[in-house]
Amino acid sequence: MKDLVPPHVERMIPYRPGKPVEELERELGIKNAVKLASNENPLGPSPKVVEALRSLASHTSRYPDGAAYELRRAVADHHAVGMDEVCLGNGSNELIDLLPRTFVGAGEHVVFGKPSFVCYWLAATASGAEFTEVPLRDHLHWDVDALLAAVRPETKLLFLANPNNPTGAYMGREDLSRLLTELPPQVVAVVDEAYVDFPDAEDYVSALELRQLRERLIVLRTFSKAHGLAALRVGYAIGDAALVGYLRRMRAPFNVNSFGQVAARIALEDPEHVAQYVAMNRSERRRVTSALSELGLTVAPSQANFVLVDFARPGAEVYDALLHQGVIVRPMAPPIDTWQRITLGTPQENDRLLAAIAATTAT
Repeated sequence: MKDLVPPHVERMIPYRPGKPVEELERELGIKNAVKLASNENPLGPSPKVVEALRSLASHTSRYPDGAAYELRRAVADHHAVGMDEVCLGNGSNELIDLLPRTFVGAGEHVVFGKPSFVCYWLAATASGAEFTEVPLRDHLHWDVDALLAAVRPETKLLFLANPNNPTGAYMGREDLSRLLTELPPQVVAVVDEAYVDFPDAEDYVSALELRQLRERLIVLRTFSKAHGLAALRVGYAIGDAALVGYLRRMRAPFNVNSFGQVAARIALEDPEHVAQYVAMNRSERRRVTSALSELGLTVAPSQANFVLVDFARPGAEVYDALLHQGVIVRPMAPPIDTWQRITLGTPQENDRLLAAIAATTAT
């Protein structure tokens, strides 16, 4: 099979999602497992969304609106931007995958952090682009100087997750403004704001508030986290109409299904549901962080709906021990392979998590 695929395809590895509850129950015979691995909304979607989806069940024989007009208009109105500044995706993951294929040509270069969202690596590798992974300070915090230093004359794209997955760290207004201002003009800055609803730091700011600083800026959002629509795969990009227009050329036909289009539009109309989840998450983030610290564990400061916890033991060992207690978390790869990323669930789920961790750390 030598020379069957190009070298960049040979280097690709499949994305590994958090283990499904059903898989754990099949493997170990465990009932009522708790999944705290994929940063999902434990409260689920808005009841208004559930009701709207029921009425669509008899319309699956028709293709969705390929332009997703109603949802794109709703997103544009929600952010007070033009419809031509919005591109919808099959989750923000599709848009991440499209960005290098759209903007990075042969011999050009991409920059992103490490550790950060693995899909930046996957997208750059799949496109055959050269890339630089910029180490975070102490493997946890963004380093603006290091990001800027990694940029070359041939750099075309820079990814920044803010807040960052998997560390939970964020880049504040001053640093983000500096990054957007000092990046060379040829670079398309992509600020991934999947966790934008969760920060409570006073100096956190969405890049949408800084659009005047940079023409080549794209901001990514998703309905998978705070809105509880992970199964329906809906995300979007906001940016200059010319930039977004190129993304729309590259997307697959009918890339956002009818259920996702309706669900996302209705979700935007129920901010109270999002606010309820965000309030619970912030309260539980404080409580769980305090409880884990009392167990002698190091918890990275988080501005997201998860915490990153250092068990100072091989990650696979801790992950497996928690699996056997019916709790699914997310083990990390080097350089943070003694850490686990743990989604913040409901108070009841978090109580079970804390009991399982207490039992694990006692052994």
